[in-house]
Amino acid sequence: MAPPLCQVFYARLVILFRLYCSSIVLMIQIFNTLTGIKEPLKKTSRPIRLFVCGPTVYDSPHIGNARTYVAFDIIVRSLRTLGYTIVYLQNITDIDDKIIQRAQQTKTSWRTLARSYEREYHQNEYDLGIISVDVYARATDHIPHIVAQVQALLKKGYAYAIADDGYYFDIARFKDYGKLSGRTALQAEDAVTRVDDSVAKRNKGDFALWKFAKPGEPSWKTALGSGRPGWHIEDTAITETYFGTQYDIHGGALDLKFPHHEAEIAQQEAASGKSPLVRLWMHTGFLLMQGEKMSKSKGNFLSINDFLTSYPAPVFRYIVLSHHYRAPLDYTNTTASQAHAALASIQLFVWKLHTITQKGMLSKTIKDIVALARNHYHQAIEDDFNTPLALAALFELIGTTEKILETLSARDATYIASYITDTFRTLGISLSARPTIPAAITRLNTQREAHRRYKQFMQADALRNEMDTLGYIVEDTPHGPFLYPKSH
Repeated sequence: MAPPLCQVFYARLVILFRLYCSSIVLMIQIFNTLTGIKEPLKKTSRPIRLFVCGPTVYDSPHIGNARTYVAFDIIVRSLRTLGYTIVYLQNITDIDDKIIQRAQQTKTSWRTLARSYEREYHQNEYDLGIISVDVYARATDHIPHIVAQVQALLKKGYAYAIADDGYYFDIARFKDYGKLSGRTALQAEDAVTRVDDSVAKRNKGDFALWKFAKPGEPSWKTALGSGRPGWHIEDTAITETYFGTQYDIHGGALDLKFPHHEAEIAQQEAASGKSPLVRLWMHTGFLLMQGEKMSKSKGNFLSINDFLTSYPAPVFRYIVLSHHYRAPLDYTNTTASQAHAALASIQLFVWKLHTITQKGMLSKTIKDIVALARNHYHQAIEDDFNTPLALAALFELIGTTEKILETLSARDATYIASYITDTFRTLGISLSARPTIPAAITRLNTQREAHRRYKQFMQADALRNEMDTLGYIVEDTPHGPFLYPKSH
């Protein structure tokens, strides 16, 4: 029975009012870790320069690493969809203590090991649909730039030499040390992430800029002497090469905020005399395993390859989307299975829309419903990339549409399906318009429909059961039979 006209009129007024309210869109706001507040990202005549710390290629990437890289892929895709021009730079740390140690353990060369895991990293990116990075920069391709930056720091008195060890940055000379993390130089001894451990350092938090050559370790002959770069200096030498001494956005995982990102600020601002190094700092939250931070050193990690043996790649991306990028993400088998089920339900709904063949014009109400969803979605994205709220806007659209599915014309259904599939595509998830049904299953469904027309329901049920055994489900809808695979 059709609803009373007064109900229809009232519902339409509600939609129009909500549509008007949601059309008041502000400039995109991004939470700046440096200032602790959300700040607008303005469009400029030049591209926005984004740098995200890339991998140290000594082992297989795990899903904790992937959380950051997928999150920034989503962020960059979203910015580009909103009309921002982005240049996305990522470094590859291909020389480091961890790489040297692993090469020695496996009795292979550091270069062979690094190149092998770099290829695996790029393959994992491809598998996960990460396509937004414009430039990858290896540390070993930028040795001259690293040397030049160390020389600048020595000349300005921010660096000093330790005999038979290397050149170190003196954090006591940089008065702003700790401004990103809120930690002072006196607290630097608390850090546990790659703080070089020389007893001859002036301050416990001082870090290596250049390490002098040691027997059996890779080294480069330079004006600093034979040696290799420290970890932190690689990134600022790379960003200065491509972006200059100051740029727009720096991203990375939360555990890099101290001391790595603090060191980057100190190095570059001391060398250039310009502040700030970066206008906006963005950090992704930890990925936990059963409530504990994932870590290769603890052994509680799941590699990307292992994840992909159990679930399709879009499932991981959906997990990332369903958590705000700054929030912790506690990964469990339930997390993955729920994400898999949610994606399957969305795909099923899109398939169902494409089965509708009822004639009719595109409804103004449907246009308004989709416009409302679109505005809610964009408001969520523009509020510091609130992807859980953006997904909620899409699910609200699906829920609203499901209630009126029987009344939709084919044009209505196509309009809704196109918006959903286009939106998920901008997030890196592809939804197919129709399921792939083998010819043999299609014939069984045709036979079943023939039995149903002649009210031969026992034969029809037998064919339904046969299709179910073969992995296909058939639903009877007002628009006709809806046939789809169980696994999707």
